[in-house]
Amino acid sequence: MKAKLIKHYRLLSFLSGWLAVAALPPWYAFPILFVSFSLLLWLIDNSATKGMAFKSGYYFGFAFFAFGLAWINNALLLDAEAFGWLVPITFLASGFFFGLFIAIPAWLSWYAKKDWARYLAFTALFVIFEWIRSFFLTGFPWNLLGSALAFSNILIQAAGLGGTYFLSLLVLLAAGAPFLYFNSKSKKRLITSVSIIAVILVFLGGFGYFKIKAHPHQASSSIIRLVQPAIPQSLKWNAAALSDNLEQYIKLSQLPGFDNVDFTIWGETAFPYALEQDVYHRQMLQYAIPPQGYLITGALRYEDIQDASYKVYNSLFVLDKSNKIIATYDKFHLVPFGEYIPLRKYLPEWIRPVANAIGSFQAGKGPEIITIPGQPSLGGLICYEVIFPHQILDKNNRPQWIVNLTNDGWYGDSAGPHQHLEAARLRAVEEGITIARVAGSGISALISPLGTVLGQIPLHKQGILDIALPKEPQFSTTYSRLGNSLILLICSLLLGVAFVQKNANN
Repeated sequence: MKAKLIKHYRLLSFLSGWLAVAALPPWYAFPILFVSFSLLLWLIDNSATKGMAFKSGYYFGFAFFAFGLAWINNALLLDAEAFGWLVPITFLASGFFFGLFIAIPAWLSWYAKKDWARYLAFTALFVIFEWIRSFFLTGFPWNLLGSALAFSNILIQAAGLGGTYFLSLLVLLAAGAPFLYFNSKSKKRLITSVSIIAVILVFLGGFGYFKIKAHPHQASSSIIRLVQPAIPQSLKWNAAALSDNLEQYIKLSQLPGFDNVDFTIWGETAFPYALEQDVYHRQMLQYAIPPQGYLITGALRYEDIQDASYKVYNSLFVLDKSNKIIATYDKFHLVPFGEYIPLRKYLPEWIRPVANAIGSFQAGKGPEIITIPGQPSLGGLICYEVIFPHQILDKNNRPQWIVNLTNDGWYGDSAGPHQHLEAARLRAVEEGITIARVAGSGISALISPLGTVLGQIPLHKQGILDIALPKEPQFSTTYSRLGNSLILLICSLLLGVAFVQKNANN
């Protein structure tokens, strides 16, 4: 039986990776991880060669990322005639590239030789490569394994200690524990496996419960209005619809309660014109600015627009009641192959028509703080900048809250917008900061420093949300102070234990 299973290790690894996707938001089939990762560890442990271990990890990783990121293809299908042919390429490329981030830990952990050592080494290496994925080639830390716990606000509170990477570590230690038993099927191993799972769950539950209890929610006097017009992506940049789109934003902004709002907030590139240069359309914004408050909106910002080599930024603007721009923030973490193309000028001729349809934006300077007299200071994030742990604010000059403007209309009713929201929740817990997330078509939400969604507008629903900022909009966390150093230290210690265990008696 064992020999037959090992013979089909490629298929088993692939199926395990595919099944693991179901544990991610918005499905949260968490128990399936105990099967998928324990099976992967068993295959690594029973690999005759390092190459077989590498392939086991690679087939797992290919399926995990190809299917886990399949929602990206919805953006290509908005113009299927022009870009539909790229769907299978994008699907395969996601698996081929990101699969390496699980294949390499599988390969390296094979050298640990013994099951306990491989269990610890793979767990530590998996998390280290999650961290590497956050910055390698500009980074894309989507679907961190720790996000599988986001179904419970209590269970994610430990992200304030070591980030979502710490959650990933605990999830993997628990999910891989059954491997220790099934590899030997002794009573001692059964007790050990059950104990590991129980200790981790008790720790997560207990820590989360007491942390939430220590920070009871109270509302402040600062009221924000999130505006979500749910304009279809096919109409967002339609020249004939731009004026109507802007009017929708203004009408929603003026709904009852407008006079009591401190901040009206629109989504990413909600203002479809050149805000600094287009005086006519900018004058219309005065009707969306609260009498005693401010308008925060996304728009493109142009520098040297009269010059043929002008620069374009994806930006956030803050306007006061006199319609004056008092602050701007430029997106600094651009989307590769979405907002810019690396090495564009070196691309072959056959891909140029596709490349020319992709923007060429300039990057901003990085996280900034915006100070407004009489109001809590804020920081800006645009779109997927919120997915990067410990990169969302200036730790030396922390804002009181963060405004995250985004546009998930590209991805339809897929897992993408839901996973994007959960990423924002995890950043809030990590840094202990309030995040107001405003998406043109959803999901818009106000998230407390504990990751609690205080209010939201569902995906593809038009509406507004008037809600008060928390009285305690931010507080310090271990992760906000130490960043990734703590989790990297823990992973290093686990690798050290694995090395010792490798040479110890079983």
